[in-house]
Amino acid sequence: MKMMKNWKMVGLVWLSVGLTAGAETVVLFDGKSLDQWEASKGGAPGAGWVIDAEGALHRKEKSGDLVSKQVFGNFELEWEWKISEGGNSGLKYWVNAISNQQLGLEYQLIDDERHADALKGGKRQTAAIYDVKAAEAKATKPVGEWNQSRVVAKGGKLEHWLNGKQVVAVDTKTDAWREMLKASKFLKYMDQGFAPGSGRLLLQDHGDPVWFRNIVLKKLED
Repeated sequence: MKMMKNWKMVGLVWLSVGLTAGAETVVLFDGKSLDQWEASKGGAPGAGWVIDAEGALHRKEKSGDLVSKQVFGNFELEWEWKISEGGNSGLKYWVNAISNQQLGLEYQLIDDERHADALKGGKRQTAAIYDVKAAEAKATKPVGEWNQSRVVAKGGKLEHWLNGKQVVAVDTKTDAWREMLKASKFLKYMDQGFAPGSGRLLLQDHGDPVWFRNIVLKKLED
């Protein structure tokens, strides 16, 4: 048990090294509790979200999405994850209630080689801003192995990182960004405040097993 505790501490320290110094840190998942999260419709997380023996948050059975209790605007977020064979999930940010849905931008987490949605193209593959912007020149670990991901949101600019490499960079204050949204499934929500620059985080229950660990966020100034 002592060895396991030390392993989790090392993981959190390792992740924090890459985060901006001096900013307020929020440990969203430390391998021990889900105090920072609630069910997407309110209340306690569903019983299918479990913390396994290795300190990972495992979506084991159908339980619905998890959303953070806090709202974030500018931030630097790091976490580790692994997906099941043929699996699909995602981490969403700037999530708000629109048309009775929890909608936001999604860092896609998926089995690129086997899931039917990923086979539709890069905008629906790992590390993409789902259906908006594909990740470029990424190096994803094989299914069942841990990946390290990072999202930076600052002043309207977004970065997605995967296993130490930046794979997406966009500016949400440009015409180019608006054109990307118009070409996506989110077109119909643009006039309803979609991706307004702040919102909650969401861990997606897409029906498949997925694992998360060492979820750490630092709040940034604009």
